[in-house]
Amino acid sequence: MDVARFKKLPVLGILRGIKQDGVAPLVEAVIASGLQTLEITMNTPDAALRIKEAVAIAGKRLTIGAGTVLSLASLKTALAAGATFIVMPTLVPEVAGFCRKRKIPFFPGALTPQEIYLAWQAGATMVKVFPAGFFGPSYFKEIKGPFNDVELLACAGVTAQNMKEYFACGASAVSFGASVFKQEWLAQGDFGSISTCVSKFILEARTVFR
Repeated sequence: MDVARFKKLPVLGILRGIKQDGVAPLVEAVIASGLQTLEITMNTPDAALRIKEAVAIAGKRLTIGAGTVLSLASLKTALAAGATFIVMPTLVPEVAGFCRKRKIPFFPGALTPQEIYLAWQAGATMVKVFPAGFFGPSYFKEIKGPFNDVELLACAGVTAQNMKEYFACGASAVSFGASVFKQEWLAQGDFGSISTCVSKFILEARTVFR
């Protein structure tokens, strides 16, 4: 992952539960929508294969990473499949240490001030504030008070309508998942609806990051 490039359009898609026949059309749909960064979670069935397929299809058009990485074994599997960044729902010290030593961008999850501080001290590229929606954008403003240097990624509860407020309150990046990559749309092959939703996020982000 080119972190500097990500910061120019800091929007992350979180994909969970994609099946083999949906990988190619999904990848093409999100690329067409303008998304540049996509995470495939490791609790997706055959996640390593899905990551490998997505990387092969996307080439350099889309940065692919792995999410829900909770162990060193899962991390190594994801990296072997071609993931170039790592996302966790919490701070997993052995995963963080491995990534930091090898300069692999990683985004550990945290919520409380103590958790956020520890994740940042562990070398996080950004700290994924999860679930952000329960506290809202104002929480980011409060956190940035004492932790003004900590970069925060808002996860869960971010919409195309409220994402600007998250950025205004101190978020360095935002993400979206099941609200866009709906299981019914994936099951039906309705990649047009997914692309439309992603496009709304990208259009809003580009009004902030010109």
